[in-house]
Amino acid sequence: MVLAALATVALAAETGVSDAEIRQLMIRESLAAYPGPCPCPYNTMRNGRHCGNFSAYSKPGGRSPLCYAEDVSQKMVDDYRQSHRLTRP
Repeated sequence: MVLAALATVALAAETGVSDAEIRQLMIRESLAAYPGPCPCPYNTMRNGRHCGNFSAYSKPGGRSPLCYAEDVSQKMVDDYRQSHRLTRP
């Protein structure tokens, strides 16, 4: 999953990428880096149920995975774009 995210970033650097696409890249990378099964409320536990309030996202303190586009500020997008040398489409 991490390799797929890196390949996506490499392709995006060549072709240009929108802010919405960067938000999705950042969310995918955040989820790929999370060590457990429940980073976000919409993920599924081992028993097949949605994580909901058991997710890291729903618990204060500790890890704060990016789960939704609204979690990624414009400054985060701008910083990501600059650090990965991504151009706009």
